[in-house]
Amino acid sequence: MAGGRPSSLDSPTLAQWLRRERQVALIDVRTAAEFQSIHIPGSVNLPLDTLEGHLDELARGLRQPVVLICRSGNRAHHAERLLAAAGIGDAQVLEGGILAWESAGGAVQRGRQRWDLERQVRFVAGAIVLASVLGSLAYEPAKWIAGAIGAGLTTAALTNSCLMGMLLSKLPYNQGARCDPAAAVSQLSAGAQPAQVG
Repeated sequence: MAGGRPSSLDSPTLAQWLRRERQVALIDVRTAAEFQSIHIPGSVNLPLDTLEGHLDELARGLRQPVVLICRSGNRAHHAERLLAAAGIGDAQVLEGGILAWESAGGAVQRGRQRWDLERQVRFVAGAIVLASVLGSLAYEPAKWIAGAIGAGLTTAALTNSCLMGMLLSKLPYNQGARCDPAAAVSQLSAGAQPAQVG
């Protein structure tokens, strides 16, 4: 519990909460490209890889409760731990992320469609494994590349972090329109607009 509220919310609860409490900071921690593809109206994009560098400003400026959003909840839980370490304890995670919100009938704003980061990781990992297994028919040691990818995926599951995902998020494809962290922090500190609950 943070500030008397659970540390995570499901989509119907968030919809009710938005109707009841007009000032809530919705922080979407996905990449800028993912955010542009689909997001909750009124949410502010502050990608996870830039969030850590702006925790002090958020701690000073945020006065309203925070709901953290990502694709399915994993990155938002990581962001929640970062915020808690910075003294921002009134943060909840949208369980199931934008996928659950949209499935529950919540309002979304769509833009240019791109593959989300988790799908990109599955594609790249699968392609490397397939290529290394096929390559091992001609050069037997290539099978160890598939083993290394398997070890990396196992480590990612155990640590709930993904090096491949972090690297892919740096590609130009995943940047979209550049997120301006300072502007995002300023908007959050000024009080983000209430989201539409649909």
